[in-house]
Parts: sequence; C-alpha cells; structure tokens
Amino acid sequence: MKFILNYLHKEVWSPYVAGILLGLVGIAAVWISNSLLGASGAFENLVGLIGKAVAPAAFDNMYFNFIMPPGITTSVILIVGIFFGGMIGAASSGTLKWGAKDTANSDHQWKRIFGPQTWKRWLVAFVGAIVLEYAAGIAGGCTSGLAISGGMLLAPAAFLFIAGMFASGIVTALIIYGKRY
Repeated sequence: MKFILNYLHKEVWSPYVAGILLGLVGIAAVWISNSLLGASGAFENLVGLIGKAVAPAAFDNMYFNFIMPPGITTSVILIVGIFFGGMIGAASSGTLKWGAKDTANSDHQWKRIFGPQTWKRWLVAFVGAIVLEYAAGIAGGCTSGLAISGGMLLAPAAFLFIAGMFASGIVTALIIYGKRY
C-alpha cells in the first residue's frame, strides 16, 4: 500500500501505468454510463443549457434540440473531472502553484521566444482553446473522443488522427520555435 501511495505522489508517472489506468477508465465509462470518453461537446451542452434558460427561442433549433442537446452530460462531467483530477494530481505531487508569482509563465523556452509577459501566454492559450474547440466541432470529436475512445475500439480513423496530430504538432513546433527547441 505504501508503494502505491508513494507512486501517486510522483510528479511523473510511467506512460505504461498511465495508459493502463486510462484504459480502465475508458472501460469503466462504457460500463457505468454506456458512453465513450469524449469532451468536445461539453461546452455546447452548457451553452445550450444556459441559452435555453435565458433565450429559449434562440436555442430552439435543430442543433440544440437533436445534435447537441443541452444539459449536464457525461462530457460535462468528464470536463469537471479532468479539471479537479489535474488539480488533485498536481497537489499530491507537490507541483501545484496556483496563484504563485510567475508560475503561469515559468517556462523558460516560452520566455526566450515570446518574452516574459503573462498576458501574452494567457491570450495564446485562450485563442488556441477556441480554435481547438471549433476544430473539434467540425471534426465531430476531440482528442479524447477520437484518439482514446476510437483507439480503444481499434477504429482506423483514430490511428490516422493520432498520426496526423503528432505530425502537425511537430510541424507547429518547428514553425514557432524553429531550431530553438
């Protein structure tokens, strides 16, 4: 038991252990909720819920009635779990630095390329999240939905997506950082 507790407090886990645990979470998700892991629809579910309460006529359409119904869905629960799970993981490993001075911009590589301004990092993260959410909506799913759940189902599209994701990440890093990374 002490070994497990010590392992939980490590900052970096073995990718094999993390992969096995992720697979078990995927199986548990299907078993408990009869749905695969996927988070890209969570924000639309919440927007629909708020929109139907504030302006019901504007949200009475095909999208919010049939494609992305409003409410607290498994995707919303997954997003909440990801946030709090990340916070608990960082706290248990001693790396949580919420509100500490300059932790939002402590990456030396980022500072060297873009400068030390924290607002710039927040702006890039916010715009990147909007682009990611929009692209996930166009693609019909996000990384967790396609790569993880699709990979668990051995869907060929999942493996094509994973290859494309890694390739685009490498190209993006080369464009942004050049040979400085």
